[in-house]
Amino acid sequence: MMNELENINETVHREHLIKLAKKYGTPLYIYDFFKIKKQYMKMKNAFSGIKNLIINYACKANTNLNILKFLQKLGSGLDTVSIQEVELGLKAGFKPKKIIFTPNCVSIQEIKKAVGFGVRITLDNLSILEQFGENYSDYSVGIRINPHIMAGGNLKISVGHIDSKFGISYYQIPHMKRILKNTGLKIEGFHMHTGSDISNIKTFLEVSKVLFQTAIDFKNLDYIDFGSGFKVPYTKNDIKTDLTSLSNYITEKFKKFCKNYGNKMTLIFEPGKFLVSESGYFLVHVNVIKHTTSTVFAGVDSGFNHFLRPMFYDAYHCIENISNPNGRFRFYTVVGYICESDTFGLNRKIKEIREGDILCIKNAGAYCFSMSSNYNSRYRPAEVMILNGKDFLIRKRETMQDIIRNIVEINM
Repeated sequence: MMNELENINETVHREHLIKLAKKYGTPLYIYDFFKIKKQYMKMKNAFSGIKNLIINYACKANTNLNILKFLQKLGSGLDTVSIQEVELGLKAGFKPKKIIFTPNCVSIQEIKKAVGFGVRITLDNLSILEQFGENYSDYSVGIRINPHIMAGGNLKISVGHIDSKFGISYYQIPHMKRILKNTGLKIEGFHMHTGSDISNIKTFLEVSKVLFQTAIDFKNLDYIDFGSGFKVPYTKNDIKTDLTSLSNYITEKFKKFCKNYGNKMTLIFEPGKFLVSESGYFLVHVNVIKHTTSTVFAGVDSGFNHFLRPMFYDAYHCIENISNPNGRFRFYTVVGYICESDTFGLNRKIKEIREGDILCIKNAGAYCFSMSSNYNSRYRPAEVMILNGKDFLIRKRETMQDIIRNIVEINM
């Protein structure tokens, strides 16, 4: 079993987290903005050999407006997948052309709204491509290609295989060319994204070959978009994407492609988890310690309604008892208060947990609050950011008014 006790991020200490739990209550999401900046600069520096580089934050990972505004000020662009995310991006201060809208299985009406906002658009199916070309032949778009490459931490986050709903199959490129010719629609770039938590850089190398082979046949392209999928560490010794090796290879191949293509192009990445996952901490209060014939449960004041990844993806998140750092290690299964199977961590080695203790669940910055719900009519938690050593409430805890706000009562 893995030792759950690890060092808290260098700018967020155990005592600080406990103070925030007392100040704002639990359950509570906390984001260290220094870590977000550090990750952004790490990626920017890794690809510093490419003059025309764009890093677009994949905001589905966490759409809190303050995170968007912070990344916008750092110079990031924005990757969006819904018209609502587009509107949030505009509200955060992103210029329309710094936003790429890459939806999947949406109606042409939603894409028309994106045209109205003036953002960049990436299309990923032939039907919509044809409809778009008939209506907006003068509005250049990007094309998402499905390379038929299996990648990602598990099947649920693998999106580039042959049976995926994402992208236009590279076998359908002749059909795509016919649509472009018939409608007069111009394309400005090609995009691929094969999955999340990709640790083997060979996957990115395979993707680069398909992308470059596809793009070389099209004139006047502006960019190549590699998406993202970089794996971040979830434990102290966990594997992660070797960004240095990847950047060396991609930089060399991209420059060679641009030379053969005869035009300088822009290289785009769309990291989400890489930028914000490690910045996040989720604090929960231990309601009860419950013994069964074979298990010791630590039941907390949250559940998969707030933190879905362990149940949905079988994701592993380190759990630390920050209230009892000097206690002896014992084994616990940490569970939530939702009336379903609701497990944060199974048979974990954690410093002795007592009722009333505060547990810290790490890597809580990406796909955690953004996937939360009101299941069991529970309130969504508050969110706090730490910036320059100061804490700021960036989302209030919900109340019963939020639960019933949109309900229309009928007299019976």
